[in-house]
Amino acid sequence: MRNTALTVAFLAVLIAPAAAQKAEIEAANVKWMEFFNKGDFDGVASLYTADATAFPPGSGMVKGRVAIGAMWKSMAEQVSDLKITTLDVKRLGPSAAREIGTLNLKTIRPTLKEITGKYVVVWEKVGADWKLATDIWNDDTSNDISHREMNEPSEDSLFDSFKLRHKPH
Repeated sequence: MRNTALTVAFLAVLIAPAAAQKAEIEAANVKWMEFFNKGDFDGVASLYTADATAFPPGSGMVKGRVAIGAMWKSMAEQVSDLKITTLDVKRLGPSAAREIGTLNLKTIRPTLKEITGKYVVVWEKVGADWKLATDIWNDDTSNDISHREMNEPSEDSLFDSFKLRHKPH
């Protein structure tokens, strides 16, 4: 009986921090969506670490808060109603976590359509706050590139059209 109680207590100590991390990361995601959907790209950028790197599909890496804020501002010219859903958060230590999730958004141009996708984020705890350190995503659009020339955009991929407009820093 004593062994069972010790095992339960030990598991609770392991599980509680992971559950807290997930809740804190989901709260940061709510802020991220609120900032993005109201056009506050300084707010979006503030949720990234100072040395964060974003990996937009089909484009170069975007490094640092200022460049990441500008990237999202440019993206917002093409999309609206962005929603992200956390599927899994894996604790990588007391100050790091990996999140996997899905995204949904609506294109604004050239025509209105819904896009779904997925993402992976590596989070770092900076002071009392969780910040995005590494952010990579892509859409679920059928994007068979076997018939395309290198760097030729597909007609369906929002992120391919973003690549043509965005010049990474």
